[in-house]
Amino acid sequence: MNSLLLSVASRFFVTLLLMFSVFMLLRGHNLPGGGFIGGLIGAAGFIVYAIANGSQAARRTLRIDPRVIASSGVGIALLAGLSAALFGKAFFTGTWLIAGSIKLSTVIIFDIGVYFAVFGAILTLVFALEEAV
Repeated sequence: MNSLLLSVASRFFVTLLLMFSVFMLLRGHNLPGGGFIGGLIGAAGFIVYAIANGSQAARRTLRIDPRVIASSGVGIALLAGLSAALFGKAFFTGTWLIAGSIKLSTVIIFDIGVYFAVFGAILTLVFALEEAV
């Protein structure tokens, strides 16, 4: 597409949608949102950028292969599930990891893994479809 307006606006949409996706990720434990919807919103920013500037430009802007992002997300989610075994609990039982004054729940780690898995999978699919056309 050769729209100058969409090309310039897509840069702002990427930033805006990525910030909103992180907000949705972090509020998703107690309110609607979470890793899945956050990943979809984040991928939507890069999809708009790919429509405006082409999938190769979007890949260069992303800098990391979306397949690597998706597989890393699955690994992070799996590690969050396995971390319960360290405390002798069942797989995917939510636990708190406390290091000094930092308290981190395995639930948010799982959500971050889902975020990256969805983000990478959607972008892999969209980039492949756009390059095939």
